[in-house]
Amino acid sequence: MEEEVKIPIGKIVLEGTLVLPKGAEGIVLFAHGSGSSRFSPRNQYVAKELQKKDVATLLFDLLTKEEEAVDMRTGHLRFDVEFLAERLIGATKWLKEKAETKNLNVGYFGASTGAGAALVAAAKYPEEVYAVVSRGGRPDLAMDYLSKVKAPTLLVVGGKDKPVIEINKETMACLQCLKKLEIVPGASHLFEEPGTLEEVSRLAADWFMRYLKGKR
Repeated sequence: MEEEVKIPIGKIVLEGTLVLPKGAEGIVLFAHGSGSSRFSPRNQYVAKELQKKDVATLLFDLLTKEEEAVDMRTGHLRFDVEFLAERLIGATKWLKEKAETKNLNVGYFGASTGAGAALVAAAKYPEEVYAVVSRGGRPDLAMDYLSKVKAPTLLVVGGKDKPVIEINKETMACLQCLKKLEIVPGASHLFEEPGTLEEVSRLAADWFMRYLKGKR
């Protein structure tokens, strides 16, 4: 089942795409990177690969159209990971109120700055978040929250993305949960090289399939 959805969070409504494969045990919410949206081709690709493994997905906009317009001029919201984390938590709570998704274990997939938001949300909402995957992420933006993350966390970084590799190595030292760092050889920050996004998808699918199943 695939449907366009409207997600009420406080006084605002966010738009998203919800896909529910038959027999899904878990659902992954995507937190896109700075200046992106639910139409991010990379996140859409990863989502489709997860769906093939019977993992449900929710791709949604973290900002309203009005907020996006402001952010395009100022760039201040895309780096406000606490603000974005509240949107992620709001969407998670919305899923927990829907009959068809309330029993699905939740995971977060964060890209770039969205990875920081995903880790803050996981730290603030530990009882509902079962796994986190970061792609080319900026987990350092969540530094104050890293020690509180309980969900198994996978950090995936491109082998050519030297500054972000160092950031993620520092993050590994701060995380107190089950954790792993995977460096994809030959990949740059956006994983545009042939085969690299496929490798991200494989790593993410394996992680979510392992940690979204059953009870803790």
